[in-house]
Amino acid sequence: MAELSAVRHELRTRNRSSSFGEPQCKDEQQKLAVPFCGGIRGGLRPGKKITIMGVVNADPDRFDISLTCGCGDVALDMCVRFEDREILRNACVSDSWGEEERSIPYLPFIAEQPFRVEIHCEHPRFRVLVDGHQLFDFYHRVTPLAAIDTIQISGSLTITKLN
Repeated sequence: MAELSAVRHELRTRNRSSSFGEPQCKDEQQKLAVPFCGGIRGGLRPGKKITIMGVVNADPDRFDISLTCGCGDVALDMCVRFEDREILRNACVSDSWGEEERSIPYLPFIAEQPFRVEIHCEHPRFRVLVDGHQLFDFYHRVTPLAAIDTIQISGSLTITKLN
């Protein structure tokens, strides 16, 4: 967790995009540079979807996708670990990490291959799909949902598109 905290600190101190639709720089590659930190316009609500398209690096170690309340609570921390072939999920509320979830039917990410992650915000949970297939549900631990207004992405990947 110390490594993840260091990345989060770096992201917080960098200039953030104000939202997905309003890049802080003209160059698309620079806008989606990893580590990435950007705002979610209006925060989350049931029915809202975040789509992340990218390519896994050639020799991947791990990558993280986090939905946060600015620089505070972490509503969903999704950590893909290639060596262990697992995806860890957790939330941090009031500086306290909850119980980690690990169970997945398969690891859908492959080195040097493109992927599409969809995070659907539903009333009781986040439903996460990869390449159109449901991978897991993660029940909300952070409320209100509208406070979840930031996405952070780091690790062994290249982001090609973010909606």
